Amino acid sequence: MLLAREFIGYLSRQLVNRLVPAAFESSNPAVAAGSIAQVIEDDLSVEDRLNDEVRDLLDDYSEYMRRENVSYQEMFRKIKNQLLAQRKVIRASGRDTGDGMKLSRDKVNDLSRKIVEMMGKSRDFRIRKDRNEVRLALVREITDLLQLEDRVDRAARQKIKTQKREIAEGGEEYDILHKRYYAEELKKLGINLAG
Repeated sequence: MLLAREFIGYLSRQLVNRLVPAAFESSNPAVAAGSIAQVIEDDLSVEDRLNDEVRDLLDDYSEYMRRENVSYQEMFRKIKNQLLAQRKVIRASGRDTGDGMKLSRDKVNDLSRKIVEMMGKSRDFRIRKDRNEVRLALVREITDLLQLEDRVDRAARQKIKTQKREIAEGGEEYDILHKRYYAEELKKLGINLAG
């Protein structure tokens, strides 16, 4: 998933903390944050499943691609773009579209729309403003929190780069170090992902 589940939980709790009671109310902030987190996780997991589907397709054609000297990355990108368009899925990754953050502006807008839609259907929320105002407030807060996450992610990556030996991104050791340094950087800012 593009965002760590722990960060999605933090993001959701912060949205509730920052927007209650001005934009919406909730009798149970923990349930409200959980509902928002579920919307975000469900939405981001759609692209994860699509990525898995593309990998499975490419595995079936690996011999052909090797024989024809076709780039795996290029084919992955082409097939994924085609499936995204066919299924009308908004690309989550901002870095793929030139945005600096992990989530694209389009994805942040889409998530805010889905969150407001969920709030309108749930008994756990009472929207206090015009729905579009609430959506715009969500966009501002999500963007602000994603900029924080980006700074933390860059700091964690920089710590890995300063190791005495080179550690390849994508490997198990890299992932373990990134997770540890990421948590350390968040703690420096007073953010504990566990609670």
